[in-house]
Amino acid sequence: MSDTLILIFELIGTVAFSVSGALTGIKKKMDILGVIILGLTTAVGGGVIRDLILGNTPPNTFRNPVYAAVAIVTAIIVFLPPVYRLLFKSQRLYDLIMLWMDALGLGIFTVVGIQVAHTMGDSIGTHSAFLMIFVGVVTGVGGGVIRDMMAGDPPYIFVKHFYASASLIGALISIIMWHNIGSATAMIAGTATIVVLRLMAAKFRWSLPKADIE
Repeated sequence: MSDTLILIFELIGTVAFSVSGALTGIKKKMDILGVIILGLTTAVGGGVIRDLILGNTPPNTFRNPVYAAVAIVTAIIVFLPPVYRLLFKSQRLYDLIMLWMDALGLGIFTVVGIQVAHTMGDSIGTHSAFLMIFVGVVTGVGGGVIRDMMAGDPPYIFVKHFYASASLIGALISIIMWHNIGSATAMIAGTATIVVLRLMAAKFRWSLPKADIE
């Protein structure tokens, strides 16, 4: 996949996660600064964790501020009264937007994490499948974990149906396809798999087993 397409891919994920972070901040009745910070950290948090794991310092977010700028502008737009009033018009609409934004962000950033790890493979001395999967999942879920912790909520990956599991499955599919079909197709297939799994999990209430303690 060309650098331009990867940039577009990342920007779409940045906008999606920033929207989900900003909406969470508004729902928690935060002021504009809190909403911006939540949108920003949701959008770039997973990438920062990824880069620290890979030894890519300073993280790309600080070397190329376009991602932070897009996340901040997106959060500000969501905070505008006509926008957030429309988005909060009904609980169903809010839930639907959060589902789609989270699914898109999760799918895109999972495969972007794999792509970054693969690109750095020579410098870090490995193309380990375990490393690729781990970094991909961390990139995908990291921003959401930071968002939920800052908002005072249990992180999605521990309580929501089929969240981190969808990222893991998408990462596996992407890695299997990477060398056989090509990186572009692998990234698109991985993202599509994660998005579809998240939507189906929400529709059919899929979840992993939980301890039944009274």
